[in-house]
Amino acid sequence: MRLAELFSRTLKADGIEFVGYDGSRSGPAGAEVRIEIRSPFALSYLASAPGELGLARAYVTGHIEVVGDLHQAFHLLGDIELGELDGKTKLELIGLLAKHRFWWPVSPPPQEARPKGWRHSKSRDAQAISHHYDVSNRFYEWVLGPSMAYTCAVYPTAEASLETAQFTKHDLVARKLGLTEGMRLLDVGCGWGGMVMHAAEHYGVKALGVTLSRSQAEWAQKAIVERGLQDLAEVRFMDYRDVPETGFDAVSSIGLTEHIGGSNLPSYFSSLYGKLRDGGRLLNHCITRPSDSFPFKAGGFITRYIFPDGELEGPGYLMSRMNDAGFEIRHSENIREHYAKTLGGWCANLDEHWEEAVEEVGLPKARIWRLYLAACQWGFDVNNIQLHQILGVKLDGTASHMPLRPDFEPPQA
Repeated sequence: MRLAELFSRTLKADGIEFVGYDGSRSGPAGAEVRIEIRSPFALSYLASAPGELGLARAYVTGHIEVVGDLHQAFHLLGDIELGELDGKTKLELIGLLAKHRFWWPVSPPPQEARPKGWRHSKSRDAQAISHHYDVSNRFYEWVLGPSMAYTCAVYPTAEASLETAQFTKHDLVARKLGLTEGMRLLDVGCGWGGMVMHAAEHYGVKALGVTLSRSQAEWAQKAIVERGLQDLAEVRFMDYRDVPETGFDAVSSIGLTEHIGGSNLPSYFSSLYGKLRDGGRLLNHCITRPSDSFPFKAGGFITRYIFPDGELEGPGYLMSRMNDAGFEIRHSENIREHYAKTLGGWCANLDEHWEEAVEEVGLPKARIWRLYLAACQWGFDVNNIQLHQILGVKLDGTASHMPLRPDFEPPQA
């Protein structure tokens, strides 16, 4: 069996054309998506790490190329489980490697993260956050757009722009938290300060954001001054566990919980509970998994290249841990379709600025991001992952100070 035929059978993909460096072809000629196996090293990566990680390494290093829409390719490929190949296919793959004398050990690309220390210790969390977020502020400006919001947007209409949707997301969080002028907001894992600046500028709130990314904090502080918000807004390079202030009217956590770790969620929510005054609200916005009925295991690509030590929990588990910490759960919603649209916008931005991005961060890192964004968009499309906003309140005795019915839906455009 020749190379293209083996890949076609192995990946079980209909509608994709495969082209091998040995001149072999398989699948529909002229298909909109074509996968090119450009070098025997692609086989070496696959042999050293069968499955998702080996394929990702081969793609990152350019030994496999996807020609066409990468997002569409994921829909055609589906879940890749090469570790479950039948015996005959494994023997054919080994034979192909032996024939080409490319059962050679290959080192993982240097872009892979291997943080050191105890999992979710402060020092290791700082390493993990730095790996993902201290890439390049300029690179993030190109990918995220002017809002510099690196979390799921909320689209008021299907035709809304990414910027409109990010504004709507920040405003929805503000409304759910019941922000009004003079309140104090703590935004943990604040990124480039989008929520902090939105609360200060549009609600007159005194807002403090904290992030473990030094480059994010520096960018945010500069933006705060440029927008004349320094009397109300502040972003610190700091672990949320080290914030000395208490008595906040509201806490927002937008895209941080994924980095906390399931075993640390009780202390995490207890810490945020302790930062609030009685009657204060917490809005937790994070990626979730559809079910807690089986142990969570992050894919090798995401773990090594994107979010080291990242963990996802189901919405029920998160609400239970919030409830155990003392919060009364008042509202929850799943907005996964919005994240698929958000990722589509980021993919388009990266494509538009591809040459500049490659020059800024290097071709392997740019390819990592192209693969990551398209894969995540597919994941939200097919309900492999979700995005939940969960609203909790720290009761004032037995009073929640919540309206009888939700009053936080954004106005329709």
